[in-house]
Amino acid sequence: MTALAYWHVDAFASRPFSGNQAAVIELESWLPDELLLAIAAENMFADTAFMLRDESGEADWELRWFSPALEVELCGHATLASGHVLLTRESGARVSFRTRKSGILEVRRMDEGYEMALPATRVAPRRNEALLAALGCAGEVFESVPGAGSTAIVLLESEQALRALRPDMLALADTRTMAICTAPATRTDIVSRVFVPAWGVDEDSATGSAHAALAPFWADRLGRESFSAYQASPRGGELTCRLDGERAWIGGQCVTVVEGTFRLS
Repeated sequence: MTALAYWHVDAFASRPFSGNQAAVIELESWLPDELLLAIAAENMFADTAFMLRDESGEADWELRWFSPALEVELCGHATLASGHVLLTRESGARVSFRTRKSGILEVRRMDEGYEMALPATRVAPRRNEALLAALGCAGEVFESVPGAGSTAIVLLESEQALRALRPDMLALADTRTMAICTAPATRTDIVSRVFVPAWGVDEDSATGSAHAALAPFWADRLGRESFSAYQASPRGGELTCRLDGERAWIGGQCVTVVEGTFRLS
């Protein structure tokens, strides 16, 4: 019987049943990609993180992420969840991860949670009527610059307009875009909702990689490098953002809700 160490973590959450769910699985060697994908599909979370001790000397661990549909290039909440698992178990102050597409990532312990460094995603104004039609709203569209993936920020006039969104998920999937809708907020500095149906998740609960784009976007508009954020999904997510050059430090708390064994046979 093959048994793998398994954790179910709510990331960007101060209490269970909020934030974004991630499965974290520790491996002794890399399993075939089709098996990793099958495990992620079995979990049915937005992402499952697989971590393996790094023998290259570049980082502490290797890290890969799979949604129920495919391997993803960057997943913030599952990275934070992986850091939470390791820093809780090993009582360290920081841990680093070597990834295949996003370089070396780092998670640090903070007073009330953790902070991770992600590559900042820059965007520029674009016309995208198909995206606005799929979202069913009017807003300003900003799309990621070449080489930064398929990301779009849609700036809305108010938090009320953002919370009222009811996108056409089939049409939105056809855009092949992570749609980050955002507005000024009342309880926090900014608020957002994130839709990624093309990658198997209609509305994500709390998205670290989206805030790697929101960090430089809102830092310019707020006139400061640090701010608070809330992701207004049904589960809700509480985050902090801090821009440091070309790195976005995204912070939040994590709660482990399940710890056990994933059995393959």
